[in-house]
Amino acid sequence: MFEFEIEAEDARSAARAAVYRTPHGDIPTPVFAPVGTQAAVKTLTPEELEATGTRLILGNSYHLYLRPGHELIARFGGLHRFMNWRGPILTDSGGFQVFSLAPLRKVDDDGVTFRSHIDGSIHRFTPEKVIAIEEAIGADIVMVLDECSAPKDRVYNEEALVRTHRWAARCLEAHRREDQALFGIVQGGIFPDLRQESARYLTSLGFHGYAIGGLSVGETKEETYSTLDVTIPLLPRERPRYLMGVGTPEDILEAVARGVDIFDCVFPTRVARNGGLMTRHGRLNIRNARFAEDPLPVEPGCTCYTCQHYSRAYLRHLFVAKETLALRLATIHNLHFIQWLMAEIRRQIRQGTFLEFKNSFLAAYRMSDQQARFS
Repeated sequence: MFEFEIEAEDARSAARAAVYRTPHGDIPTPVFAPVGTQAAVKTLTPEELEATGTRLILGNSYHLYLRPGHELIARFGGLHRFMNWRGPILTDSGGFQVFSLAPLRKVDDDGVTFRSHIDGSIHRFTPEKVIAIEEAIGADIVMVLDECSAPKDRVYNEEALVRTHRWAARCLEAHRREDQALFGIVQGGIFPDLRQESARYLTSLGFHGYAIGGLSVGETKEETYSTLDVTIPLLPRERPRYLMGVGTPEDILEAVARGVDIFDCVFPTRVARNGGLMTRHGRLNIRNARFAEDPLPVEPGCTCYTCQHYSRAYLRHLFVAKETLALRLATIHNLHFIQWLMAEIRRQIRQGTFLEFKNSFLAAYRMSDQQARFS
């Protein structure tokens, strides 16, 4: 049910354009998946998501397990029917929440015991339990249970890597659904030897695809990129590669150049709800007074619904007045922008001009974006 077909490869980098075929449709890669933590991408309907060019979304197993519950979702026929999304869905395993909610959990070799952030109730995740949850939710692409460690703690990363590898093997053994692709997750902090060890072990198990976890959690960008440099060459060319939780334009372009196919991140939607609007020339802080009488759209030439119908002045007014419509219109624009970027990346790879596009885009975006953040 799953096929990863590489259609073009860049001659001067590791970038590649491909199609990942899944039971709920084909995914053109490189692809960006907006985050729908609670079975919804905040403020938007599935139809509005489709209109932005979105083809893959991410759901969060940890949050969906706690509320509304995976059994309820299964009774509704799975997450696709429950939320009325017709395209492919990816769910994570809850491993990152184990990291981010550290005061509420205890890790042992068999699994994780944690306290719900909602009502304080006690719960237990084991590799087998996580697979049962993900099979009930019914996403197309699912993740193994892993332990995401502080990236610069060598001793703890060594201990966590042993658990992550044991849990990955147990997840693979427990997984039964043939209409789901199970991905292993490479961990190891910023330590090259641990990343290499993890990549070699996980690829020996034969997963459908491979995720790279434990990045964008406190390390520098240079450390992120160098970690990708030592990890990706060890992952199979014929399987999709997923960089978890990374999704700024500059990080996407740098990671695509290193061979990454799938991305997810809250960045475009979160900054939108805070008045940050993305353009090819950097991010606009739409709350700034200089936009109070600006008749232009967010980005002239943009074909998104927001830019086709509304001015910067109107959007600024909505944010200042705290109107909910401001969040929706900004989110539509930012997701349209990030999906335009992914489509352009795919086109440039096919044309053989990816590196020129990457360099010219970043030259304009980085300088303007830095100025916009502080204006």
